[in-house]
Amino acid sequence: MNKSRLLLYALTIMLTISCSEKRVNPFFVESNLPFGAVEFDKIESTDYMPAFEEGFRRFKAEIDSIAACPDAPTFENTIEALEGSGRLLARVGNVFFNLMESDADDIMKETEKKVIPMQTESSSYLYMNETLFNRVKTLYDNRESSGLTVEQQKVLEKYYRRFVKGGALLDEEVKARFVEIQNRLGELRVNFAENNLNESNAYILHVTDIKRLEGLPESQLEAAATRAKEKNLEGWVFNVQKPCWIPFLQYCKDRDLRRQMYRAYYNRGNNDNEYDNKEIIKETLTLRHEMANILGYETFADLQLEDRMAKTPEAAYDLLMAIWEYALPQAKRERDEMQQIIDSEGGNFKLAAWDWWYYAEKLRKLKYDLDESQLKPYFTLDNTFKGAFMVAERLFGIKFRPVDNLPVYHPSVATWECLDADGSHLAYFYTDCFVRPTKRQGAWMTNFVDAYNFGGEDQRPSVVNVCNYSVPTDTLPCLLSIDDVRTVFHEFGHGLHGMLTKCHYPSVSGTSVPSDFVEMCSQIMEHWAVEPSILKQYAFHYKTGEPIPDELIAKLENAGNFNTGFETVELVGAALLDMEYHMLTDYTGFEDSKFEAAITAKLGMIPEIEFRYRGTFFNHIFNNNYCAGYYSYLWAEVLDCDAFETFREEGLLNPETGRRYRENILEKGGSDDPMELYRRFRGSDPKTEPMLRERGLIK
Repeated sequence: MNKSRLLLYALTIMLTISCSEKRVNPFFVESNLPFGAVEFDKIESTDYMPAFEEGFRRFKAEIDSIAACPDAPTFENTIEALEGSGRLLARVGNVFFNLMESDADDIMKETEKKVIPMQTESSSYLYMNETLFNRVKTLYDNRESSGLTVEQQKVLEKYYRRFVKGGALLDEEVKARFVEIQNRLGELRVNFAENNLNESNAYILHVTDIKRLEGLPESQLEAAATRAKEKNLEGWVFNVQKPCWIPFLQYCKDRDLRRQMYRAYYNRGNNDNEYDNKEIIKETLTLRHEMANILGYETFADLQLEDRMAKTPEAAYDLLMAIWEYALPQAKRERDEMQQIIDSEGGNFKLAAWDWWYYAEKLRKLKYDLDESQLKPYFTLDNTFKGAFMVAERLFGIKFRPVDNLPVYHPSVATWECLDADGSHLAYFYTDCFVRPTKRQGAWMTNFVDAYNFGGEDQRPSVVNVCNYSVPTDTLPCLLSIDDVRTVFHEFGHGLHGMLTKCHYPSVSGTSVPSDFVEMCSQIMEHWAVEPSILKQYAFHYKTGEPIPDELIAKLENAGNFNTGFETVELVGAALLDMEYHMLTDYTGFEDSKFEAAITAKLGMIPEIEFRYRGTFFNHIFNNNYCAGYYSYLWAEVLDCDAFETFREEGLLNPETGRRYRENILEKGGSDDPMELYRRFRGSDPKTEPMLRERGLIK
């Protein structure tokens, strides 16, 4: 072989090896894992942008194809075709947007800024496609005689409303402005969330004198010392993450330190620095109002609530005020009881907002001989999940088994497989439970893989619960407060709604229901978390393995309605603030701080309690889809408390009642009218009295 041929041969071999080693973007190919689970071990941050670009390109081609179909519109060639479009976008988006909230790096943050306007442009490309809208409208206008199933009618109705609210009926000049507004709102949402995360991460309280930390439990001191070491500091470091912030306010005797921590949390986004959110709020509200007006609605709240159970802002507001009238007097009574403690101890000051947690804890001990630190040793994170699994397994005939070989995006993420009674696969379930700097505060559930069953494909979901609990130490497992325990059950309730769905179409599958219905499925699970007979089956001391004693359960029951005035006022107050934001008709001269002060005065809110979320860090309404919808938690609470009465009447773990709830609620998603689904389970309309009793607001 001559030299030139030898060189050519060598180059060919090298090229072949290079091509064989060329990495394929994992989003461009179907997952090799069972049930389409996400191959997190193959994903790199640089994969998202090209996957989005290709996803948007394919989606537009699919839209063009559906619109250009020469056949008369049918549900199959138009609506089902739309349901089947955008699979690549869903594959990458489900992973990317969840990880943006929980584990984003700088590459992903830059990607998001590019993707948001692409999303808006793609949405406009779909919903402002006149030819496609005419096909949808033809089907919608003839829906009564179409022979569609109830679920198909719901899907069709949902698409028609999306097109209308997406600008399909607007003239061309107004469409251009509508798109501008949507683009800018997307940018503002990203900026709001980024400011919130950055300011939360920026604050630390560094303490070097142990005497100033008198009262704090040993577990909190140990965690604070670990944080200090991580920052190469002496002493103890505290932050405004809830697992640190709340125990600090509950137990730290030093009033000035409590004040510093309290203000650091409640002033986030309101410090006139680079992370300030006040101007973002003003611009967001102004643009939302303009968008609502363009679509023919007087306020943004009118636009948002039309498709929810409440239907009108007035209905939601009336419910909130009805609860407020019971809650505020109760909160005042709680305040007065704590002031008596201050006075009896010789304290020469009036109770302030940063004192509430501290003196509430004292009052709890005084009235009920209950210290929350007595409870925590019985609630490890692992055992709490075992309790939630046990309830679901007994009620719904399912089984959870740990899975060790599923790839995850962070080492602390755990995975399970959810199986039906016959052993068939229902879903993969991921839990991401520990606080870290890359994760926004709060707790939530979402899908990594959506569920659907049409066109010959039966795709089961992958669901994730994300929370923010204390990281285990060398000597302590993750121990939960009773509120944390409720959060585990709450998010697991959302997870069940996603995992047990039996809908055919992704747009109504699982948790794709109105926000004032979706919270029913999460909040109802909280009831089981603190039922005495259930506690005995999962609450075991982390050292001794002994079950929680009857004496402690009795104390917990007796204190069940303790501090509910405070809890209800801060929650309802935030929901009312949200409604007030979005029921305005003129934002000229709007200033957020003055607006909040005016609403506080209008409601007669006492200064010792603030809104659960002030506007400048209200992620639900400025970085999520709960805008003009935070009331949903209270609306759904009426449903969940009334529904739980059925289990009280028929047996807390009655499998027949569980079957009825599973078949009529959990499996149905948004495939039928929410109130109709509720009536099928309960047998009647919901009543408000169980909710008021549950909160201790009426006898």
